Amino acid sequence: MSAEELIRPKARILLIEDEEKLAETLADYLGMNEYQVVCAFTGDRGLELFYDRMHELDLILLDIMLPDISGTEILKEIRKRSRVPVIMVTARDSVRDQLQNFENGADDYLTKPFRIGELRARIHAHLRREHREKHSTLNLDKIRIDLSAKTICVEDQPVRFTKSEYQICQYLAMNRGQVFSKEQIYEKVFSFSGESDSSTISTHVKNIRAKFQKLGVQPIATVWGIGYKWEQ
Repeated sequence: MSAEELIRPKARILLIEDEEKLAETLADYLGMNEYQVVCAFTGDRGLELFYDRMHELDLILLDIMLPDISGTEILKEIRKRSRVPVIMVTARDSVRDQLQNFENGADDYLTKPFRIGELRARIHAHLRREHREKHSTLNLDKIRIDLSAKTICVEDQPVRFTKSEYQICQYLAMNRGQVFSKEQIYEKVFSFSGESDSSTISTHVKNIRAKFQKLGVQPIATVWGIGYKWEQ
């Protein structure tokens, strides 16, 4: 498989940059390379909306020098909500600035002026890495499911599930948004018909919810009269 094939078409990039001409140039160039770019020209314009939709983004390009709030402060807010790759773009090139932003969760650092081809190469590399990681992990807002290790964490805190509880979570999470009856879940998880034992699923879901609730999340919703789904 080629490197180009590893990147999902129309990866979604948020560009936070107060120089509008530069932002438009970058958006046009990246748009021609199969990226979907949304621009924010100041630190606070519309960012509250983006904070609530971090799970929809694939990468963020973030300028440090903004007129109303520093990119460093925005980075801190992003990291409270998401693991999305963040490339800092700035005219400040001191080692101290770089170290500070790496400590705050930046993934990369590009100093102005830069060659646009170098920016594209770095975006390409980060999205390719994210694509590989998503084969073995599911990052769902605050919840991270490691499909290889068969573990679940909420904001990096492990949650101890039984094997059956984990399998139910994985099945619903991998098919998030879809509604499944207790019988369907039972048959998928335990590999045989669950017509007479579907009440087992109700008990498992109750235990799963109790464990998630302790950490302030509740991803499994009941669809009355039908079954359960993992909320998107």
